[in-house]
Amino acid sequence: MRTALIGYGLGGSAFHAPFVHTTPGLELSAVVTGNPDRQAEVRARYPEAEILSSVDDVWSRDYDLAVVTTPNRFHHAHARSAVEHGLHVVVDKPFSGTAAEARDLVDLAAARGLVLVPFHNRRWDGDFRTVQKLLADGALGAVHRFESRFERWRPRPKATWKESGDPADLGSVVYDLGSHLVDQAIALFGRPVDVYAEIATLRDGAQAEDDAFLSLTHRDGTRSHLHAGALVADLGPRFRVLGDKAAYVKHGMDPQEELLKAGTAPGGDGWGEEPESAWGELRAGTESSPVRTEPGAYQLFYAGVAKAVLHGDAPPVDARDAVIGLEVIEAAALSARTRQVVPLD
Repeated sequence: MRTALIGYGLGGSAFHAPFVHTTPGLELSAVVTGNPDRQAEVRARYPEAEILSSVDDVWSRDYDLAVVTTPNRFHHAHARSAVEHGLHVVVDKPFSGTAAEARDLVDLAAARGLVLVPFHNRRWDGDFRTVQKLLADGALGAVHRFESRFERWRPRPKATWKESGDPADLGSVVYDLGSHLVDQAIALFGRPVDVYAEIATLRDGAQAEDDAFLSLTHRDGTRSHLHAGALVADLGPRFRVLGDKAAYVKHGMDPQEELLKAGTAPGGDGWGEEPESAWGELRAGTESSPVRTEPGAYQLFYAGVAKAVLHGDAPPVDARDAVIGLEVIEAAALSARTRQVVPLD
């Protein structure tokens, strides 16, 4: 599949290009970037890829798949243009700016018979895969609370579009880190029935919201407590999952992101493995035992995209889950303004 990568910032260079380049059935045919330094990097790392300076150049050439990893405000427009030009599409998070835009995109792709996949690669974090395995094995019993955190200690804001105060830039921490947290909760427990949220801008000079707590109530009664913040001087556990038989507690982040930022080729021996010192624990009162972290496996996302397009398999992430995620984010914004629980049903 001839693939055009639209955008070559951190997302394009670390999370997309290496996997498109190494996934059987995919070819990194073109990269869209107007930045001279990034163009030079593409030439050095992917000499077979054509460099395009404008997204409009994609529509006049013969590609099969477009990967949209431009700044957030352009995700919907670029993805819609790709579908209108007959391309299958992977869209980085946030999938669109609103749930209504997301539904429009899903409906258009379905009408054209095209595969449309939200890039929720965090479903292949090793710690999240471990949570899935524990739930499937019944090791925790009936889960009543799922706590999940993406927290950082970044007390000084950055002058980037990711921290822009313009609502069109979708710079809020809820759209950034929160998109992953919400998607993981949906993947585990399904569409929530209501949402409560506290969202704030805490850092001096910050323009975008940089601290958020979301509480989601799922249909079976499970509550997801999701935390995202940039002013967290003491990082909490990445996961704390409470059941009526045991709890799973895990600190630290999946190692794949740092490997990719360092330029490590994905998928080799030991890829995504954590040392035993980083494993989480299964706890019940005073009793505890280590739980080996499942290997992180971002490579499975693009392998799933290739199978969906070439063989008609189900996509690795259902685009309708991204619609639900944006419904949750919109409900969270309303809840934070009104200080009330917002029903989704």
